[in-house]
Amino acid sequence: MNFTLAGLWTHMGPVAQLIVIAMGLMSMVSLLILAERTIVFRASRRHSRKYAAQLDTLLASGDFDAAAKAKTDKDVGYLGRTIRAGLTAYRISETDSREEVMESVARSLERQAQREVQSLKRGLGHLATVGSTAPFVGLLGTTIGIVTAFQEMGAANSGGIGTISTGISEALVTTAFGLLVAIPAVMGYNSLQGWVDARAVDLSEASNEFLDATSRALKRTRAVGTRD
Repeated sequence: MNFTLAGLWTHMGPVAQLIVIAMGLMSMVSLLILAERTIVFRASRRHSRKYAAQLDTLLASGDFDAAAKAKTDKDVGYLGRTIRAGLTAYRISETDSREEVMESVARSLERQAQREVQSLKRGLGHLATVGSTAPFVGLLGTTIGIVTAFQEMGAANSGGIGTISTGISEALVTTAFGLLVAIPAVMGYNSLQGWVDARAVDLSEASNEFLDATSRALKRTRAVGTRD
């Protein structure tokens, strides 16, 4: 018996081979999700920071008309899309009462922030599934392999560890594969989930700052209208 991956694969039963193939596919999917989400997260954060830098002064001063008309990149990131939703709600309800305007803007910001968080979470459920199920899939292969090894020992009417060592080693390979698939998936999921949670806090803080700016803008606009 050749105790290499190629040798073990050759002597594996069809069920064990099928389990190893399934775990290989699971590993590929998790790695692709990790790579895709990492690229998306970095790009979205970069665009959000750029948008905030471009419109920080206008938004802080409450000049929402100029902020809405300002030229920005096509992709403004999760932060830009949320702020734009607030700007749109403000323009639509600008003639309503102060309470109605604030409620409309707050609801728009909350809805868009929830959409952005859900968009950032896309694919993380698959990572969590791979991380939680891969060890059990490997354990299933191990269980089947050990049962097969004992069946072969019984059919050969012989005993001893040497008789079943090959079968047990083949069976344990599936457990090792399961752990190798699960560990990167769990680590990647925890890292990406922490990043999404941090961005959710950023969106909440930005929404509150935008609401404060909206309140100040309404006060100035209504004060000017009253004097006129």
